Amino acid sequence: MITSPLRPKLKVLADELIDKIIDEAIELLETTGVMIEGRKILKFLQELGVRTDPSRGRAFMQREMVHKSLRSAPSTIKLYDREGELAATLEGDNVYFNPGSAALDILDYPSGEMRKPVTNDLVRLARLTDSLKHIKLQSTALISTDIPQAMSDWYRLFIGFLYCRKPMVTGIFAEESLPLMKDMLVIIRGDERRLAEKPLAIFDACPSPPLKWSALTCQSVIDCARWGIPSEIISMPMAGATSPVTLAAALVQHTAENLSGVVISQLVKPGAPVIYGGSASILDMRRGTTPMGAIETMLLNSAYCQIGKRLGMPVHAYMGLSDAKTLDAQSGLEGGMSILLAALAGINVVSGPGMLEFESCQSLEKLVIDDEICGMTYRLLEGIAQRDEPIATELLKDVKPDSHFLSSPHTLRWFRKELYFPSIIERRTHGEWLKQGGKSLADKAAEKVEELLRKEVSPPLASDLQKGLRELALSESRTHGLEKLPLSE
Repeated sequence: MITSPLRPKLKVLADELIDKIIDEAIELLETTGVMIEGRKILKFLQELGVRTDPSRGRAFMQREMVHKSLRSAPSTIKLYDREGELAATLEGDNVYFNPGSAALDILDYPSGEMRKPVTNDLVRLARLTDSLKHIKLQSTALISTDIPQAMSDWYRLFIGFLYCRKPMVTGIFAEESLPLMKDMLVIIRGDERRLAEKPLAIFDACPSPPLKWSALTCQSVIDCARWGIPSEIISMPMAGATSPVTLAAALVQHTAENLSGVVISQLVKPGAPVIYGGSASILDMRRGTTPMGAIETMLLNSAYCQIGKRLGMPVHAYMGLSDAKTLDAQSGLEGGMSILLAALAGINVVSGPGMLEFESCQSLEKLVIDDEICGMTYRLLEGIAQRDEPIATELLKDVKPDSHFLSSPHTLRWFRKELYFPSIIERRTHGEWLKQGGKSLADKAAEKVEELLRKEVSPPLASDLQKGLRELALSESRTHGLEKLPLSE
């Protein structure tokens, strides 16, 4: 009898502790509430049934309201690529990686300098992401500095969909950006109904810790719910700074902030797609920094995703990042550990591969290395399968002193399914490695970047859709005084 493989899993919280964290978070929403910036939004929430205190700018969410919202929030969200093909099903323990978002710098290889990105960097990143097998989603991962800053939100989306077919993880820094970005998505899909039926992008919405929503992020959740665009609630407690220092207490705050976002979304439109996400971290008391590669940060992210799963929601985390400043042992150590833990925790959307320097620098070379780590991790998740019945007795019953299995039919049948073969991880002998130039992993990753960018992986976006996107982008850019986009036709 052939048995199914056991998928390895990570759990860091006992069910009893999860339930207590959720209970305290709901108690916070009932008694302390969340601060809401802007009287207009506070009034809007009041009209939806939320108890408010306008004098204190607070909204209070009752226990039954929270549970009702959780019942209506979907447990599965499907994402579709640029051409409308199913690309990701966010549910259960499915895992999808995407580059970390909104980096202010890019690592320039081989100089090792961090510099400000320009349009060409966004194009290269989008095309590279399109070619990487294990990076399943793209993101607006760089902020271009050769355009007016007011254009940066929609411009990143524009470049991404011109050069990459994969679904997008994005967000806004200005309220006026979201309608324009929605219009771009509608151009690709054809109309708003099709966009809601086949979501193409996720929009991050970040509460401001502790227990506060800005008008910008709250409006993002409201508008996305109306349009059927998935919102990803990104609570960002920093243990010891913007949240209590103990990890369990930080999780209570994270849960309360995320649940408040879920409630807002579901009050606007029951069944609106929403993802339970975050970017939790600790504060390094010695340096005053927020290490994304710290083991406690990995613990926090793994834990709150376990909470989100218990609530029946798709989950997200910022993992796979490193605080290193270059492609060194630290970047591999932190990135590899974090990618592995995210996969074992079954986190549906994992943002972070390619990132260095506290979530602020993107590296194309690290993204290539992380893609191989993701491939190794996917192989781990497959577990150990029983391929034959019996397992091995028939293969071993006639072994002789000089027996081997190099050319056996069994080996030829199974080795490609059983083994994962990375392309730049070094596995040659020392002599062979020297003959090939004795190159470091970073050097080989840099070569791989250029090799992949010389290839066209996906057919280009349909000409009529390109034309529509470019016309909309150029029209908008002229309102900011830019008569020509810094982009080759």
